[in-house]
Amino acid sequence: MEPVIIVLIILVVLVFIALIKTIQVIPQASAAIVERFGRYTRTLNAGLNIVVPFIDTIRNRIDLREQVVPFPPQPVITQDNLVVNIDTVIYYQVTDARAATYEVASYIQAIEQLTVTTLRNIIGGMDLERTLTSREEINAALRGVLDEATGKWGIRVNRVELKAIEPPTSIQDSMEKQMRADRDKRAAILTAEGTRQAAILTAEGEKQSQILRAEGEAKAAALRAEGEAQAVRTVFEAIHAGDPDQKLLSYQYLQMLPKIAEGDANKLWIVPSEIGDALKGLSGAMGNFGPLGGGSNGGNHGNGNGNGTERREKPQID
Repeated sequence: MEPVIIVLIILVVLVFIALIKTIQVIPQASAAIVERFGRYTRTLNAGLNIVVPFIDTIRNRIDLREQVVPFPPQPVITQDNLVVNIDTVIYYQVTDARAATYEVASYIQAIEQLTVTTLRNIIGGMDLERTLTSREEINAALRGVLDEATGKWGIRVNRVELKAIEPPTSIQDSMEKQMRADRDKRAAILTAEGTRQAAILTAEGEKQSQILRAEGEAKAAALRAEGEAQAVRTVFEAIHAGDPDQKLLSYQYLQMLPKIAEGDANKLWIVPSEIGDALKGLSGAMGNFGPLGGGSNGGNHGNGNGNGTERREKPQID
């Protein structure tokens, strides 16, 4: 009985292994290649799949999601014989699991080598300056070549990005010096423009200030002249309204004489002819007051024969 039990145990184990090999569960966004006696039979999609145990074998399991593969820096020579290191990143997706398995031995390595050779062809036709400023153009050209070449491998290249373009150290130093010089130049130009604009604004402000000051002075002069004219008219009207006689006018003339003589620079007097008439009228008016007597005696004393008083008249200027 013991050999029978051993055989049964072996059979149970074989059946269990066969069941395990028969049922294949494929995850979502994955595929599996099935071979029968070394020949491609079918592709298993996501879900529960049944295969023939010990006859069908799983050759390869492929992830159908989009993959991101960064490639190490590659030295590339530009048109002006400068070596630059370029880092690339490839975004690809497997669209045909059978082609990706049988059309190329290693599609990752194939994509990397194709990227390097394509980069050398593209960058070889550009100088350094164009290489640094034409990333979009390089990406588009590289993607076109890769997409065409990898189509038969069951690969779709979605995006190609240049992660970094590193020129030689000496070139980087020269570029930094040039950029610094350009920044200094722009700063000097902006400073000069600011100074010029400030000078223009200052000159315009001074011009407006002078114009406003002149207008203010003109208006002030006009107001002063108008005020003086009004004062003269008021005085003139007051004089005519008061109807002054000859005696009051003679007295006003005498009050103005000291003001005419004020100042050290007044060496020449211009005496109006009316002052003589005013003096005569005033002397006649004063002769009528008090015990000083008439105007004729006062006149004789004014002439004086021996009292030490001498009368001098300044020339009359008409």
